[in-house]
Amino acid sequence: MSEIVQDYIEDYIRGLIPLGSPEIEEFRIRAENEEVPIIHKEVQKHIEMLIHANKIQSVLEVGTAVGYSSSIFALAMGPHGHVDTIERSLKMIVQADENISALGLKKQINILIGDAQEKVEELTKTYDMIFLDGAKGHYIHLLDHCLRCLKPGGMLVSDNVLFKGMIASDDLVVRRKITIVKRMRKYLEVISNHPQLITSVLPLGDGLAVSWKKDELDLNGENP
Repeated sequence: MSEIVQDYIEDYIRGLIPLGSPEIEEFRIRAENEEVPIIHKEVQKHIEMLIHANKIQSVLEVGTAVGYSSSIFALAMGPHGHVDTIERSLKMIVQADENISALGLKKQINILIGDAQEKVEELTKTYDMIFLDGAKGHYIHLLDHCLRCLKPGGMLVSDNVLFKGMIASDDLVVRRKITIVKRMRKYLEVISNHPQLITSVLPLGDGLAVSWKKDELDLNGENP
């Protein structure tokens, strides 16, 4: 359980979500049994909705793990969508490549190998959506380059931003996590007040922040 909302509410919401394909359900169960962190079911469904509603066709993901979320994004976008996903763990990369291949998504998903900060700094492409799901303490360090790579009107989606409730309450903070908590609080303050963004923080999964990047007209104050 995420520890963000009451267990019975979380169970009820997840019970409303229809099952995916047998391949995706098997993928999820395998990852959960192996204790690999993947996106919560309610977060997955919300992002699928965002992809369809905003006609997203290009995604940058920070934190591939075993390739579950990048596969979900690719399937939601359809055959013309593309995901670039960044991962530094060679063990995870091997597993992700196998999983992506098994789903027939190799043409849609490109794994970028290396440190997230270095890779994002090198990127010259722009994306309809950027999904942050890597090291929580580094979200704040990635923000400027993520905004540079995000198209006007694009979505910046940040996962695990409430961190088992620690971000919202000092009473829950574990001593060894203090630095992460401080950095995530700073990140949430920045994206909530950033002049280029409109941000909503939701108690979904372990906390989800959804930010919309304003276009030039909005920035210039010409839109109502």
